[in-house]
Order: sequence, then structure tokens, then C-alpha cells
Amino acid sequence: MSSMKRILSIVLEKIKPSEEEEKDVRDRVNSLINKINKNLKDVKVILGGSGVKGTWLKHAYDADIFVKFNYNKYKDKSQQISNILEKTLKKKFKITRLHGSRDYFQIKDKNFTFEIVPILDIKKAEQAKNITDVSPLHANWVNKKGNKLKDDIRLTKQFCKAANVYGAESYIQGFSGYICEVLTVYYKGFPNLIKNTAKWKDKVIIDIENYWKGKNILMELNKSKTLSPLIIIDPVQADRNAAAALSKEKFEEFKQSCRKFLKNPSEKFFEIKEISEEELKKKAKNNHLILIDIKPKTGKEDVVGCKLIKALEFINKKIRQNDFKVIDYGWQWNKKALFYFIIKKEKLSEKIKITGPPIKLKEHVKNFKKKYKKIFIEKNKVCAYIKREFKTSRELIKSLKNHDYIKEKINSFNIK
Repeated sequence: MSSMKRILSIVLEKIKPSEEEEKDVRDRVNSLINKINKNLKDVKVILGGSGVKGTWLKHAYDADIFVKFNYNKYKDKSQQISNILEKTLKKKFKITRLHGSRDYFQIKDKNFTFEIVPILDIKKAEQAKNITDVSPLHANWVNKKGNKLKDDIRLTKQFCKAANVYGAESYIQGFSGYICEVLTVYYKGFPNLIKNTAKWKDKVIIDIENYWKGKNILMELNKSKTLSPLIIIDPVQADRNAAAALSKEKFEEFKQSCRKFLKNPSEKFFEIKEISEEELKKKAKNNHLILIDIKPKTGKEDVVGCKLIKALEFINKKIRQNDFKVIDYGWQWNKKALFYFIIKKEKLSEKIKITGPPIKLKEHVKNFKKKYKKIFIEKNKVCAYIKREFKTSRELIKSLKNHDYIKEKINSFNIK
């Protein structure tokens, strides 16, 4: 057995759910489906996502349940199906309504989370009134074309998670589970996918069902759908780029990870690394390390994630504006959120220079003199020194706690 084969075999054993775990999840899912079915008429309740495709990973404590509403009956009132479903679910379950392109619901069962998604029961993608309506068609395609590649798909997903490129949410802009599935099927397995990805150029086009055979896809599709570095024609929807949300950064990171893995195959390429305080201390060396515990807003993951990133970038901008040198910064969000900043250890001057208008602009100079008492002229401009507001970056970050922008993005934060 080659070293890569051996590594993949070991990894698969670690990431594939055991028979016991599969049975436990199946029992929970069936129990919930039966309860919903009893209380709703004219609907079909089915398992969706990686659960029905059989591509889910060990310790994935969530499942998608699709409630399919009759197409002819609800096609002209598809925005109402969330309200109809909510009324029924409320009678039997404690639910959280989450906002999306069409609202859906969350039910917690101990450590397990169910997402209950109302959709129209469609036969082909063109009938969809919402992107979620197409999900069962995606599952059917994966089950048909990728039936013998389920374990390879698991390897692709785990590899992407470890490389920090997994997830199509707008705060990640990476590879969705569906992209992982399509790519694995297209390249006929994980090893082949890695070898081919390592050779990808700047623009990659994949049309697995040959919808656009002999045609220039870049000319045929709407320009907004072809901006991403990877174009995957959705196997069930010829006019959709399934990889439209992928950023250039994540595309490049994935390629690099594939190249490194091929050079030196190792299990570490499948290990999801948590940011540890010890590692950050080592990285900071003699510089200042600031750790901030964040209490995020509640709501849809995508929206909350975007707000966290905006808060992080805002703090970073303020630190730099106040002359502190940021060596490195980042974040982690796994139930709890953590921001970190490594700031150069240096003593800043007591005062900072303010440069005003050129001396020839008399009116502006007059206003500048009113504001700053002691002025001087440098390079034909009026200048003044003012006392530095913040002596340390910690003081500055602390002052942002009650800033309106921060309060709008997160609930609260605490500097460790």
C-alpha cells in the first residue's frame, strides 16, 4: 500500500461515522420526521444535506430536514410556506426562526441541531422559486453519480475543513459541501482531485454534464456568475455557477494545500487546528499579545459571521490609525468567538503631530489656530502637537467597547 493510500485509510477511519453513530442519527431523524408528518397535510418530510447523501462526517451534530410543499398548490405563494410551517412546528416543538432567502427553523435536541427548511416539491431546477428548492435535486445527483465515492467525498470535505477553505458562507467564501461533492465526482475520487487541483491555473471551468459542450461558457453565462476563479456548472442547473461565492484567496489556499500534500502526504493535512493561547504566545515572542473574548450576536450563521469579521477589521483599523504596529491578527469562531492581535512592543511618543492647511489658505489657517493654541510652520503648512490619547493598544481597544459600530456588530467583548 502506498504511503498516500495508507494515510487516507487511517484518516477515513477517524472521520467516518461508526455504525452506532449512524443508527443514533437515523433514529433521531426518523423520530422528528414522523412527528412533523403527523401534524402537516399535503407535505412530504425528508432528510436532506449530507445526511441523505451519506457524505457526513463523524461528530457532525446537525441535520437538514426538508418539508416539501405541493408545487402546484404553493408555487404562487411560496413566501407563505415559512409561516405555514412555523404554525405547525410551534405546536409541538421549541423552535427558533432564522432569516434567509426564505425563512427556516432550528430545533435543538440535546447536543443535536435540526434545521427545518420549507421548500417547494419540484421536479426540475427551472421550477424553483428559491435556491433551497433545488437541494433535493442536488442530493439525487450526488447519490446517483457519486454512489461509489462517498468516502472520497468525506476526505475532500475534511481536507477543505483542515485547510480552512470549507464553507460557502459570505464570511468564509470557500468551498461548499456541494462543490466538494461535485469536484470529487468529476475527478473520480480524492487522490485524483488533489493531483488535478495542484495543476489548476487562474481560471478553471468544470461542466460535468456537458451542458455547454462546444460553447464558450464565459460568453454564455451572465458576467456576474463568472467572476469567481472556479466555475462549476451546476449539474442540475445549467445556468448556475455552483462556485460563484468562492474567493480568489480560498481558491489559492486550496491549491497550495494540495501541492503541499502531494509533496509530503501526511495526516496533519486533515487535522482541524484550533488557535491555542500557547501557540499565539510563541508566535508573539516579545511583542504584545491581546486576546479578546467576543460574545457574538444571535441569528443566522452567515450574518453573525459577517458582523464578527467587520468588528475585527474595525478594531484592527483603529489600532493602526493610532500608530500601533499590528504584526498579526485573526479570529476563531467555534461556539465562542476569539479575536487576537499581536502588536509590536515599542514606546510611542507622548505627543503626535497634526499637519494643518498650507499657510496661503488664510481662512483655514485661522480656524486651525483657534483649535490648536501652539502652532508651528513646517514645509509651508501649519502644524501642532497634541497629547497622544492612548499610550497602549489595550487602552485603545478597551475604549472601543461602547463604540456604536462595535455594539451594532457584537453583543460584548472582554479583553483577557
